[in-house]
Amino acid sequence: MKSISTFMKMKQERDPIAMMTAYDAPSAKAAAKAGVDMILVGDSVGMAVHGYDSTIPVTLEDMLLHSKAVRRGAPETFVVTDLPFLTYQGDFSETLQAVKQLLQEANVQAVKLEGAKRTLSTIQRLSEAGVPVIGHLGLTPQSVGVLGGYKVQGRTEEAAKQLIEESKQVEKSGAVALVLECVPRQVAAHISSLLDIPVIGIGAGSETDGQVLVFHDVIGFSDGFLPKFVKQYAHVQTEVEHALSMYVSEVKQQVFPGPEHTFSMSEETLNKLYGGIKS
Repeated sequence: MKSISTFMKMKQERDPIAMMTAYDAPSAKAAAKAGVDMILVGDSVGMAVHGYDSTIPVTLEDMLLHSKAVRRGAPETFVVTDLPFLTYQGDFSETLQAVKQLLQEANVQAVKLEGAKRTLSTIQRLSEAGVPVIGHLGLTPQSVGVLGGYKVQGRTEEAAKQLIEESKQVEKSGAVALVLECVPRQVAAHISSLLDIPVIGIGAGSETDGQVLVFHDVIGFSDGFLPKFVKQYAHVQTEVEHALSMYVSEVKQQVFPGPEHTFSMSEETLNKLYGGIKS
């Protein structure tokens, strides 16, 4: 299994880190077989799997459930889990309890927190307790209500300077890596060159130390809105819908199940059981 030291070395050697967001055992297993370096159990599961319109309704119990499933599917892969909304903005003892559950019950290697400011002290305290923490800046979905929607961040001079400063603060607080989401490529490249820790981009250009996308988006297992930064490498949604339509049609026409899908028993046994059954 790769480690924090592995990712630091990959940054130094300019070996891009391939990170994938996955939510269950089958997708995690597929990602691991494909050779991803790191799996993120994202709170985006709320939208991708549970049908919510944001990450806000996702609970710690949800993240535990999905983290355990991912760990079972990819037992040898480095797994990071998002701390869900309002689990790290209040009393630190509650945050510590949430992190303890994720690390001990789901056996993940790190947690991810969004934002800076008040989050910095939490990153520092968790790091001092021995917990690997990954920061997340730029577009932070848990704060989308405050940000005014899903918009590119850091486009103005003032906003870019703030993003750069916050990135340095996240590193100084003890984070082992940083996710930058939906920021101009020039800003992301500059931040990546400034920090010693790996910077993973999503909608942040190609000059970061790695990339992350959502499993469902990559394989085309969705038919909703796709952000500009997503590249679909397959379109399995079409195949899935076709397969399901064929199943419904064959059931209606009594084509399925056929003889090859059906179990049978001898007439002798039938006679003993029921005195014979007419077919």
